[in-house]
Amino acid sequence: MSRTRCGGSSELPTEGVLRSLDAIIVGAGPAGLACAVTMRAAGLGVTVLEKADSVGAVWRRHYDRLHLHTDRNRSGLPGMAMPKAYPTYPSRAQMVEYLESYAARFDIRPVFGTTVSRIRRDGSHWCADANGSPLTAPVVVVATGIADAPYRPSWPGLELYRGAVVHSSEYRNPAPYQGKRVLVVGFGNSGGEIALDLANAGIDAALAVRSTVQILPRELLGFPILAWAILYRRLPARLVDFINAPILRLAIGRIEDLGLRRAAKGPRQMVEEDGRVPLIDIGTLDKIRDGAIKVRGGIDRLTSDGVIFSDGSSEKFDAIILATGFRPDLRQLMPDVEGVFDRHGMPLVTGKATAAPGLYFCGQITSPTGQLREIGIEAQGIADSAKAYAALLGERYPAVNS
Repeated sequence: MSRTRCGGSSELPTEGVLRSLDAIIVGAGPAGLACAVTMRAAGLGVTVLEKADSVGAVWRRHYDRLHLHTDRNRSGLPGMAMPKAYPTYPSRAQMVEYLESYAARFDIRPVFGTTVSRIRRDGSHWCADANGSPLTAPVVVVATGIADAPYRPSWPGLELYRGAVVHSSEYRNPAPYQGKRVLVVGFGNSGGEIALDLANAGIDAALAVRSTVQILPRELLGFPILAWAILYRRLPARLVDFINAPILRLAIGRIEDLGLRRAAKGPRQMVEEDGRVPLIDIGTLDKIRDGAIKVRGGIDRLTSDGVIFSDGSSEKFDAIILATGFRPDLRQLMPDVEGVFDRHGMPLVTGKATAAPGLYFCGQITSPTGQLREIGIEAQGIADSAKAYAALLGERYPAVNS
């Protein structure tokens, strides 16, 4: 490529990267690594920029007891299955090990310690401001994931509360909470699993659940729940939920008896229409049934030593863990790019061409058939599209390939 810099000089990337730079990939998690592999296989020269000092940085920060909710056989990235020695549902540490092995096998060498602060159009190319230095390529793939933007809700009285308030992304294990009463806010997979982790350690835990919920077993009739989702993937969401409703009620039981309210929308419809992921139960419901985990309603306000709930009841808590998810707004990364984001700053499409030629997103939405599996599918789609786009660009602008 004749052009590798935009608007000035750059010390990025390092040896060999500038020789054939067709694409910049932002992020060295599962999505970024998968895209690097598929795009290289398509004959594209890529460089991966990562602000942390290692691959899979987000996975390294997850809480200790985390295991994949999707099974090993359907969670491998393109070109490399997860080791057969791994359990059906690999641990956080095994996922990190797998990502390291994946990068090593395909000789992916991200430029670590590189923060991309802005992406903008520069003629026929995209320009990424990396550590204050510009770098350009015809194609850019944003594969930053969602876990770098924790959502921290606020309530009246929060400034008065004397206990610790942490986001689930900061939680590691129950040790700091021994002998304390802990409120976990949110009934997603992180909230359910953290409450279970606390209860298993003998800690007095409660879950604040504001909204209606859907719950899935991790396995159904002896098969991983993901296998069922893949089986039905071509059917409309409403039909899938209608078919599954009777057997799921038998498998899960009456959650209304536990103080929970079942959502009117089924699990698949809830994911596709609202982006809300059902709780995949790995033992949380049993702990709720035996009283080790209490269920409470939404929070109205905080006091100096506890919480007043929306039903007017109050309780004292020594700590609050916010399992309230993540809300990245990628418009901050590319404020001048139009037609690619929804009103919340999330991509309108991932895994395929966007309204901005040469711009792609990978792994930025939730998937009913498994996030890692979807990342692999998206990465291949991006590679095919980017290859065609790069060829077209070369025809229109011969100097690009000079």
